[in-house]
Amino acid sequence: MNMKTLHRACLFVSLLIAGLGSLAVHRDSLAQAQTIVRAVMHSDLKIVDPVWTTAYISRNHGYMIYDTLFATDAQGAVQPQMVDTYQLSEDRTVYTMTLRDGLLWHDGQPVTSEDCIASIKRWAARDVVGQEMMAYVKDFAAVDQKTFKIILKEPTAAVMIGLSRASGTAFMMPKRVADVSPQEQIADYVGSGPFVFKTSEWKPGSKVVYEKFAQYKPRTEPPSAMAGGKVVKVDRVEWLAIADQQTAVSALLAGEIDIIEQPSHDLLPMLKKNANIQFSDWSSMGNQYVFRFNSLNKPFDNVKARQALWYAFNQEDFLKAVIGDPDYYKVCKSMFFCGTPMGTTKGTEALLESNFKKARELVKDSGYDGTPIVLLHSTDRHVYANLAPVAKSLLEKAGFKVDMQSMDWQSVVVRRAKKDPVAKGGWNLTITSTNNVLNPLESSYLNAACEKTTFGWPCDAQIEKLRSDFSRETDLAKQKALAEAVQLRAIEYPVYIPLGQWYQPMVARKSLSGLIEAPAPVFWNITKTGK
Repeated sequence: MNMKTLHRACLFVSLLIAGLGSLAVHRDSLAQAQTIVRAVMHSDLKIVDPVWTTAYISRNHGYMIYDTLFATDAQGAVQPQMVDTYQLSEDRTVYTMTLRDGLLWHDGQPVTSEDCIASIKRWAARDVVGQEMMAYVKDFAAVDQKTFKIILKEPTAAVMIGLSRASGTAFMMPKRVADVSPQEQIADYVGSGPFVFKTSEWKPGSKVVYEKFAQYKPRTEPPSAMAGGKVVKVDRVEWLAIADQQTAVSALLAGEIDIIEQPSHDLLPMLKKNANIQFSDWSSMGNQYVFRFNSLNKPFDNVKARQALWYAFNQEDFLKAVIGDPDYYKVCKSMFFCGTPMGTTKGTEALLESNFKKARELVKDSGYDGTPIVLLHSTDRHVYANLAPVAKSLLEKAGFKVDMQSMDWQSVVVRRAKKDPVAKGGWNLTITSTNNVLNPLESSYLNAACEKTTFGWPCDAQIEKLRSDFSRETDLAKQKALAEAVQLRAIEYPVYIPLGQWYQPMVARKSLSGLIEAPAPVFWNITKTGK
């Protein structure tokens, strides 16, 4: 090779190296240019099938990657979401629904009527309102690729209530996914929602990643609670698993994360003093603590053992131990949110007052033999951590022997789904929270449909009859009377004990704007500027 040729070769290599370096810099600058919102959610995500579990973290995940046929706005009115137009026949027994143009799954395939029918069936097999709705459904019919019918035996409000629920949500999935048994968890996470689930970057216990779905077609209306246009204004959302609240708050103050969904209440005063932090609310009506029995296992297969807890417990002990600040909790003996149309204290006046004498009488009458009862204790969520120890103390004063078994929240979620006897890994008692207690139909824990219910499996034909009557009633006064009747029966035949109402603010850096107040945390409409 002569000197001239060698010089040209060296020049080519130099230019190639420079080009590769420039490309790397360009790639790095693109990565840095991405707008990323980092959030610490209330729990780590381990169960990614929102139909299979009632856990809110799985519901939150559902809103990231799936969409719904209908949704409720900030006024509680039902609005179309994936649906473009719908009609109800004069006799109110046939709903005809037509999907919007341009709806695509994340794999590029169009959303079809058959997908939606299969999704409704899978959701309805496990959801409290879905089960009620299916009791009235005669058939489904796909008219064409975008239009389908729900044909009823008789009118019911359960169709629109169910398909628009903020929790217990009817997420639409591809037919191949929705055809998976509702008793099994899905393994295909293709949705049609505003974000794509990056399974390759999902590290349980560390990080969950979502990227903007570029082909998502939002509605044109402005966002309102769970309804309206889901316009994604960031490139990427990361959920980081930080169990220690102080660590999470320090990261928020340092600008290393942008949102904490459920900050510990004892840290709120410090956060309020920081000029870079804003407060919002993703559950404006509050939440209700739920103490749930396993009605399959002794001793709580006996109604008197369950009744004893109405007398052993008091709400103030639980609320003080966990929330502490009375600005964020309310003693509420109603099974429905206090201050709402169905809220009532009918029948609860003498209950939840820690009357241990009466509680011990009922425990004795139940035939309880002294076998320790298994109480599940979640240790890694601050809004649950102190509830089980309070329950243990009050249960023991009522005459029970308690085996409190501690574990992380996701392990509780998995354990409580088991129907096994206690000796084989089952359970007796568990504690959770819900914001679905507006009426007897939507309240998951008032469902007493035996094997069809969520964990706990109470079985009472009278409660189910009253709930069914409620689903057919449109007169508000008659609905209130039915709600009272349900509560009275749930005192006589306990399905759970309400432990009070509590409120959870969300905190975020002021670099975020467009946060939407809604019953569930949503990440569309958010704009991020700076740190």
